[in-house]
Amino acid sequence: MRSDTIKKGFERTPHRALLKGTGVPQNQMDKPFIGVATSFTDLIPGHVGMRDLERYIEKGVHSGGGYSFFFGIPGVCDGIAMGHKGMHYSLPTRELIADMVESVAEAHRLDGLVLLTNCDKITPGMLMAAARLDIPCIVVTAGPMMSGRGQSDRKFSFVTDTFEAMARYKAGVISDKELMVCEDNACPGMGSCQGLFTANTMAILTETMGMSLPRCGTALAVSALKRRIAFASGEKIVELVNNNVTPRSIMTREAFENAIRVDLALGGSSNTVLHLLAIAHEAGVELPLETFDILAKDTPQLASMNPAGEHFMEDLDVAGGVSGVFKQLGDKIKDTPTLFGLTTRQLAASVENVDDGVIRSLDNPVKKEGGIAVLFGNVAPKGAVVKQSGVSDKMMQFEGTARCFDSEELAMAALMEGRVVAGDVVVIRYEGPKGGPGMREMLAPTAALMGLGLGDSVALITDGRFSGGTRGPCIGHISPEAAQGGPIALVQDGDRILLDIPARRLELLVDDATLEERGKSWVAPQPKIKGGWLARYAKVVTSAHTGAVTTAD
Repeated sequence: MRSDTIKKGFERTPHRALLKGTGVPQNQMDKPFIGVATSFTDLIPGHVGMRDLERYIEKGVHSGGGYSFFFGIPGVCDGIAMGHKGMHYSLPTRELIADMVESVAEAHRLDGLVLLTNCDKITPGMLMAAARLDIPCIVVTAGPMMSGRGQSDRKFSFVTDTFEAMARYKAGVISDKELMVCEDNACPGMGSCQGLFTANTMAILTETMGMSLPRCGTALAVSALKRRIAFASGEKIVELVNNNVTPRSIMTREAFENAIRVDLALGGSSNTVLHLLAIAHEAGVELPLETFDILAKDTPQLASMNPAGEHFMEDLDVAGGVSGVFKQLGDKIKDTPTLFGLTTRQLAASVENVDDGVIRSLDNPVKKEGGIAVLFGNVAPKGAVVKQSGVSDKMMQFEGTARCFDSEELAMAALMEGRVVAGDVVVIRYEGPKGGPGMREMLAPTAALMGLGLGDSVALITDGRFSGGTRGPCIGHISPEAAQGGPIALVQDGDRILLDIPARRLELLVDDATLEERGKSWVAPQPKIKGGWLARYAKVVTSAHTGAVTTAD
């Protein structure tokens, strides 16, 4: 065992003394040492219930014949960090989390890891660490939140009933009282936000790739089932250590393709593009950005999930969950192993009935193509990403007039002041991985567009990114970003921009000679943040089309 390095032989007397100082009995020294990386925090609804799950993981580890050690991992709530300086830190914490898990596991020579996670950047950070370390690991996602309930059995959800409600209030559509009803009901308790936002999409894809147990991705945070999954995961990690089953044997190229297929079929968050690319990078799996679009054209969207659709995570879970999606996708899902022991197709076969009112069949899809599309053109030579599942048919093809803003705040002010009108294309730049720095999510302006009734008449493009809660004609991840001199930096107010999602085109309708002339006068801006670790991050982070990973050089 790896842990023998710190507990075997007379020369490890000091190490054993320190372990005994933590309370480890002598008769437990021969058992596998299992680290439990827990991202519990009082700051995030998706994580406040983890103290309970920690108990069940610990019981499972010891029942399975291991000895557990807990260590803490930080988390940022994207909803709370949204719209101010805090959002600069969200995506970069993904790298911190991967580095911290690696550091603790390597320094203490742990034999295996249970990764207790839930929200947006924490789950991919944990998976990046698992792929990098390639020691036995299992992921426990803490589960989605129940939907809020109001009169007439109306369901409330976080994005629709806070960010979009805020814009409706500003427009005079709803009253003070109605806004407060939304605020009080949008987040009824613990769990990740109720729709198919980034946290829940990543939980589903973690299960899809075989890195967590069946139904872990959809079982509600408040359920006894989630406790049982936590216990079973604690037992399973000891078995994985004993059999030396490591993440790279599970997270293969085929497993990543399955994850993309499920994401496309459900209409999940566009952030998963960044995260799957980054996890694949750590796993040594070649996964070009174009893969998402190739599979999108061959993967119908089978579910209509909140925020762009009608169903919530609780509906998806009882409809069949991830295994139900496998069943409906049929031969489009490749037969890959999982940590559970059954293959993906065996899991599909284990589902007797799928509620096809929630997870439709291939011959009756919500849309003929998957939920994500990758666009190219002279404004995005290395690609851009759109959640096409959230775009109305009217806006799938659109030509408009550029309105340029060099930060999210400037764009948001223009929206709230009524300076953006039908026929505009809002251009938000210098918000990429380097330029942000940190590639901020821009849920506030995208939600404002919808709340102000502009979702069918205004498009938005950015080198930043969007929340999983975003819907509407919002194109992000434009690469190269403005801070690197990408063409988005050369767009001027009044330029015409063409969006053609079916043709996968995003074009600035300005001739090459004009763009070349503009490029000669472009000057790289001063960094927005010049101190602290974000200044260091900006120097080593790569472009969005490669997953916004950090490199040694």
